[in-house]
Amino acid sequence: MISIINTPAEFLPIQRLVEIKVVAEQLHFKVSTLLMHGGKGVEAIKWFRQHMVWYMQLIGPHNTTFLHWEWVSRQYIVFAELLQASSLGTSILQPPTSGIPGSVVTELEQQPAYYYQLAAHYMRKRRNSFNFALDNMSEASQNEAVDIFQSSSETLGVPLYVGQYPQLLEEGSIRSPTQAEYMGHFIAEEKMFQHSRAVIDLLMKAYEQYKLAKSGRMVYCIGSEMGQEYFAAREYVNAKRLFESVAGLYRQEAWVTLLWVCLGYLKECARKLSLLKEYIEYSLEMAALPILSDLELEANTFQNEDAPAGPFSYSQRAKIHKEVIGILQGTTSDIPAQEGMSCLSVTESGPIFLEIDLVSPLRAVLLAYVAFHEQVVKTGGMTSFTLSLLTHLPLPMEINELEIQFNQLPCNFLVISEKRQASANTPETRNPRIQTVPDLELEPNKWKRLSFNVNAGLSGKLECLSVIARIGQHSTICCRAESPASREDLPLWKFEDRLETLPMRDGSLALFGQKVIQVEDPEPLVDVVLSASGPGFVGELFPVSVLVNSNGHAIHAGELKINIVDSKVGSMESPRETASTSLQPYHVELLIVQSNGEQLERVTRDEENFQRCSGILAVPFIDVGTSWSTQLFIKWHKPKVVTLFVSLGYQASQKIHLHKSLQLEGKIPITVSHRYMTPFRRDSLLLENVKKKLSSDIDVSLALNEANVLVVTARNFAEVPLRLISITVEEEDGSSCSVRQAREIYAGSLSVATADLEHYQAEPEAERGSITESDFSFLLMPNEAYRQIFSVRPSVASSALGVGTVCIRWKRDMESMKFFSQEKARDVSHFQPSVTINSPTVTTTQVKLSPVRVEKPPLVVSLECPSHALFGAPFTLALKIQNETTCLQEVRFSLVDSQSFLVSGAHSDTISILPYSSHILSYKLVPLASGLLQLPQVILTATRYSASFHPPPASTQLFVFPSNPHLKSGPFTSGLTIVNSR
Repeated sequence: MISIINTPAEFLPIQRLVEIKVVAEQLHFKVSTLLMHGGKGVEAIKWFRQHMVWYMQLIGPHNTTFLHWEWVSRQYIVFAELLQASSLGTSILQPPTSGIPGSVVTELEQQPAYYYQLAAHYMRKRRNSFNFALDNMSEASQNEAVDIFQSSSETLGVPLYVGQYPQLLEEGSIRSPTQAEYMGHFIAEEKMFQHSRAVIDLLMKAYEQYKLAKSGRMVYCIGSEMGQEYFAAREYVNAKRLFESVAGLYRQEAWVTLLWVCLGYLKECARKLSLLKEYIEYSLEMAALPILSDLELEANTFQNEDAPAGPFSYSQRAKIHKEVIGILQGTTSDIPAQEGMSCLSVTESGPIFLEIDLVSPLRAVLLAYVAFHEQVVKTGGMTSFTLSLLTHLPLPMEINELEIQFNQLPCNFLVISEKRQASANTPETRNPRIQTVPDLELEPNKWKRLSFNVNAGLSGKLECLSVIARIGQHSTICCRAESPASREDLPLWKFEDRLETLPMRDGSLALFGQKVIQVEDPEPLVDVVLSASGPGFVGELFPVSVLVNSNGHAIHAGELKINIVDSKVGSMESPRETASTSLQPYHVELLIVQSNGEQLERVTRDEENFQRCSGILAVPFIDVGTSWSTQLFIKWHKPKVVTLFVSLGYQASQKIHLHKSLQLEGKIPITVSHRYMTPFRRDSLLLENVKKKLSSDIDVSLALNEANVLVVTARNFAEVPLRLISITVEEEDGSSCSVRQAREIYAGSLSVATADLEHYQAEPEAERGSITESDFSFLLMPNEAYRQIFSVRPSVASSALGVGTVCIRWKRDMESMKFFSQEKARDVSHFQPSVTINSPTVTTTQVKLSPVRVEKPPLVVSLECPSHALFGAPFTLALKIQNETTCLQEVRFSLVDSQSFLVSGAHSDTISILPYSSHILSYKLVPLASGLLQLPQVILTATRYSASFHPPPASTQLFVFPSNPHLKSGPFTSGLTIVNSR
């Protein structure tokens, strides 16, 4: 084999060459398979590389080269299948390493897709070589080419060795086929072979493999090659689909040379498919590519002469430009389409309309920037704007007329050149919707700046939408207008070496210009002003001022239609605002009051049927230059966001209606919470707490006939100061549960020392009276709290006893609100009142207390000790255990020693207590330290109920003085001194 490789192929018969390559293919296949199975993939790739180097030069005569390329293509196909079938096809074999030159296996060579791609390449060379051979053969030689191996099996003999074709049997003798017969067989087979389909199948396999390897750019490269094969096979629909997807990537990454070739194929596919609009779009895009001169061809190494696009040059751009502009203007002859179809031309029945938006590839053909010279204009006023046009076409482009479109149709107008107006013989009467300019010719890469005036007719927003350029009678290009402030460079032109200019001469307009201008309303003849002092509060009468001004004409027979509509359907309240439940069955009330204060109407609706609260109010005669005002009052019973609509209808020269709206929010002003505590140093055994029933909804248990402590906390949840007037509790049934007010505690912050509350011994019989507005009022700033203490004594046992209702009377504090708003002026979240509430009404917030469980305790334990002690001075600690049942109760007790006291008394025992009697455990204690100390803990356990007493830690604390203190006389001491108990 080595000697044959070194022999020139021209001296070897074609049959001999084919047989040698078949044998070499068999040997190579066996060696590659063994290497693959042995896990030596790198050696297999190197072996294949050397195998192709050896036999690539055995081409043969010119008329038989297609046989060589067929064999080469088959080698790549077989090795790609071997590589794909092995585990090496899905992973990198080895990283590139340094070694012998040419021995490094690259990452690309490790992919089966690489070999499928090369197989397709050589398959195309096979097709081209065969077509060349057919062109060089005479017609007679082609007709004489007969496949002798398609004869019957009786005339064919068995080949003698691998690679040999069958022998011919003639009259009992065996002979080898001649070279003419041999070539006739291959020519006949090659005529039947579908080269394009084979190339497409190979490229499809490469496409799938590159896609699995996530090689994005190679996927598009293979797609481009497949599109070329579909184009060669005259499957233009499939070719166009592939080239469109590939062109998207080339545009995005600015591959101008490859995009040129791709657009050439797309243009030709559109012509073959009789798609005139697509043909014009692809032609314009090619003409606008950044090729500035033919000198760039010398440095350009990629020149595909067979591509339909032609040479990649400036002269070719100019040629395409002339052709496509001639088609649009109607001066170029018809474009020949596919055979059997009519020619392509722009006619009245088939006009061309091209649209260029912000993502269109045709933005390089025509760019339109619009910038208004002002930001705000009054309705009916005149404003100016500048229109800048730019094209990247290689030759000047003449525009017949421009149409500038706005979002307000009366502002649209046409722009024509003076030359065209003179040639059209238009009448001298001036049309306000037609404006003239000296010329409408766009120079390549040069801004065309035009300034116009427009009359803003309607209030709101005036925006330039698009600029429509008419090239011919039936050809139109619609370009979306853009703002200079949001200008972006074209992807294909931003890297070019050229002088870049601004679209506007004015630098501020070029950088910050907008295509939108705000049109303000004119001064109203009659105006309705709605104003309020901020958010309303649940329960209060919230005033809303209505002011009617007459500036242009008098108002006759006027009336106000008032509607309140829910503006938060589905999200009426927040979870944190549902702590207190309103007692009123209504949710929104509307109170309409005349300017003299007379009440006219009150409308209320339930929440289930809540749609709107409405009313009608008559408006008196209002002369020009005067005004009339009234007040509406809205009362919320539940936090809700509503919208107040006021419609003024009056009679002038005709019936006129004016509508205004105001969004209002009702918020919770004060949140109310409460908790119950047992009397100080008096603990009752409640069996329900021991059982811990999880199914019960009532969590609080109180002892029967015991003075329990109720602490009510009111917190300012609003954003303005509130004046707290009184906090009372209305008893639900005084005979079942009596509630008496004991004392009040204010907390500027949100916490009060728990010990202060638990040290307080409620006085059940002493009622100090409720706090009224005449003798007390307290200012609550935002987020501050006020606490009030009550004594609750239930007199009947019940599983759900109603205690009563907390009533809190409050109002807005206007003087503090003014100071508070000045301090918070910089905070935009605080509302600056526009309506002053001169005399805010007093509002009552009612919250029903949750029911409690009341039971008779079987045992009651009282701790008796002095309020203080002296260091080293003994004192007595007594625990009084009362049996409130008719049964004998056994109580087990144990004393836990404390390091702070010396204790004398029984430490542990079990005692029996007779019915309705008591037992006292007495201990003598001597303090061994000073300060706030914890008394020795006595653990009491009721044997019958297996329950223990757990007094709070604050009730078992005692303050020990280091010596006998002498307190000065004061408002709280009244001359009291502490006397040594010794």
